[in-house]
Amino acid sequence: MLKQRLLTALLLIPIFIFIVLKASSHVFYSFTGLVVVWGAGEWSFLMGVKQFPQNCIYPLVMIFMLFIAYLLPIVIVLWIACSFWIVAAFLVGFYPQGVTWWRNKSVIGLMGVGVLVPCWLAVNFIRNGDNGIMLLLVLFLLIWGADSGAYFFGKKWGKHKLLPNVSPGKTWEGLMGALLITVVISILGFFDLVIPFSRWPLPLLLALITVLFSILGDLFESMLKRRAGLKDSGRLLPGHGGILDRIDSLTAAAPVFALGLVICHWI
Repeated sequence: MLKQRLLTALLLIPIFIFIVLKASSHVFYSFTGLVVVWGAGEWSFLMGVKQFPQNCIYPLVMIFMLFIAYLLPIVIVLWIACSFWIVAAFLVGFYPQGVTWWRNKSVIGLMGVGVLVPCWLAVNFIRNGDNGIMLLLVLFLLIWGADSGAYFFGKKWGKHKLLPNVSPGKTWEGLMGALLITVVISILGFFDLVIPFSRWPLPLLLALITVLFSILGDLFESMLKRRAGLKDSGRLLPGHGGILDRIDSLTAAAPVFALGLVICHWI
């Protein structure tokens, strides 16, 4: 499994970085929109809709929602998204308690809109801003670094389960590893950019908050998969599962990171 994960990552990461660096804004909007629509197809499985052609309805709805959201003020969307993720934190923390009121297909479908649409807007908003490409790569570096830190720290030292009802494999030690790697990446970045020590606290805080929300995004999808009786959201990526399994961390991290950049006037 680890070998498959590494091979897939080694193939996909350079392709993605090339698209981030070289694609025009319209191409990038379309590419990320395609990823979201594919993710919406997998989200229909979480809703319990698995038969063709019924499982094509939700992706079509998602396309419509992307067009609608594109017309809305981005800052309002980001605030709504962050509010949604705070509610999601309570759903994850108390799972399986309270599941009865949100297990309805329509509610899970609305959750999918709240997860996927703001992520798409946030990623494109970041890339189109001042120093946007660099900031977007920083976001992905934080997510990838934290994910790797959590995985290897959890494998090596993981003993205390984080939320066993949601994701039995995640541990407090893995969480600490993710935060430690985040601090290391941030400090290396500060040195590389020659940022004075007095200006470290705010970007470091944003990095840590972003990573915490990235973990929440992962846990939220794990909760929905557990409720739906699924191990992976799909089979598109060998060793990684589906598209949702790869962007689950990003779905929560991107809106939080983008809103943080706006609040700090860094974009």
